[in-house]
Amino acid sequence: MNEPAHKLKYTFAEYIAYDEASETKHEFLDGEIYAMAGGTGRHSLLTTAMSGELRIALRSRPCRVFSPDMRLRVQETGLATYPDVAVVCGHIGYDPESATTYTNPIVLVEVLSPSTERYDGIYKLDHYLRIPTLREYLLVSQNEPHIQHYTRNEDDSWTFRHVRPPQPLKLPSVDVTLSLDDIYRGVFDP
Repeated sequence: MNEPAHKLKYTFAEYIAYDEASETKHEFLDGEIYAMAGGTGRHSLLTTAMSGELRIALRSRPCRVFSPDMRLRVQETGLATYPDVAVVCGHIGYDPESATTYTNPIVLVEVLSPSTERYDGIYKLDHYLRIPTLREYLLVSQNEPHIQHYTRNEDDSWTFRHVRPPQPLKLPSVDVTLSLDDIYRGVFDP
């Protein structure tokens, strides 16, 4: 009987070398490397709006707002990925195996696409909620002004709520309140 073919597994170091040499971004999990899908115009507008609004709100604080060009690694699960927006306050914790990969976000934002909605809302959620420093996770809809907001409680449980206009988006972890009207301004224009 023939032996089954073995799938090639990559180390994190091999992934980093591959990803940094590529023009395409890749995710890494369990020794597998996955190409990331490109975004839409709305996706880009919402990513830019969330980054901009957070940057303005946090400009006088020791927090940094990262674009999707900065790699995140979830230490507990090994997932390496590129969130659409991330906020790190205080020092930036870098992965011991990669000086170009951070590990300590306080807020993460993913803009949902039809092709990634299930992945971002279920699978990434499971990984992200294991980051000890993470306090808030936002899933931003491209179809309507709507944000799914996860907030970590003092007992390490999570609270989920839907945010729709005219409700403001309150981010207690960074003491910021954002307007959905500002976030979605121009997104649905023809």
